[in-house]
Amino acid sequence: MVMLLDAPAACSLQMVDDVVAERQGGKNAGFFAGIAQDWRDCVQAYIDAEGSPAAVPTWPDIAHKKNSFMNLYLSPMDGSVQGKMLAAMRDHDLSLCPACGEAGAPNTLDHYLPKGQYPHFCVTPHNLFPMCDACQTNKKEKTGDAANPRFFLHPYFDVFAANQVLEITIDPPFEAPTFNLGAVSLLTAPQQALVSRHVKELGIVQRYARFFRNQHQRLLRLVQNLREADLDVETNLILFRNNAAAPTRNAWEHVFYSAVLSNTDMLDYLKDGDFPDYR
Repeated sequence: MVMLLDAPAACSLQMVDDVVAERQGGKNAGFFAGIAQDWRDCVQAYIDAEGSPAAVPTWPDIAHKKNSFMNLYLSPMDGSVQGKMLAAMRDHDLSLCPACGEAGAPNTLDHYLPKGQYPHFCVTPHNLFPMCDACQTNKKEKTGDAANPRFFLHPYFDVFAANQVLEITIDPPFEAPTFNLGAVSLLTAPQQALVSRHVKELGIVQRYARFFRNQHQRLLRLVQNLREADLDVETNLILFRNNAAAPTRNAWEHVFYSAVLSNTDMLDYLKDGDFPDYR
């Protein structure tokens, strides 16, 4: 997504073996034993294709047992191998959503390939990652369409997302500016297109607009205080930008301050302009 995450600690292939082994004492023992190698092959194909829905097929042969897979995620038994894995993935220390960059700890896990269409990946660690409620509401069961088979950045495989992939331009009047958000121009054309689809499908522009208005008001109050204290405006804004770069330069504050600092006219306004009263 917008933030590259470390690969899950749990091995996705080992998860298949462990789940199948645990099922051997239950009513679905024969089913899971019979599909074990095919299931493992599907997971390996997912990893090889880096989760791309264009290259990872669904599995119609297990449709009649869809609920057996879904229950692995929805109702894991106490102490089960997948239950422990899910608990560990939910016990993260993220302070922002890796799918959009908005501040706040994401409180749900998303399936990159949706579990409704790909139930055999419902407890595949490489198919799971934390996501905020707003992103999950917008993503739903979407993967892509005929024109664009892949809508979303993958948090484990799209390594270019380790760098800044989102940027805004800020347009005057600077007392009440407007902005445009999109993909960083230095990306390749396919990367720009993927980032643009990701932003569109998760509704990030509309959500960033509220943040931008509030952040702009906070910026003016901050700069007014800097000016009154006779502190250098640009130097301090650089500090704010650099501080906002962790854990990702696609964090909304970092994207905002980067745009401010790259805009010479806005910097001139911040240093010498007359501000509206937001106090």
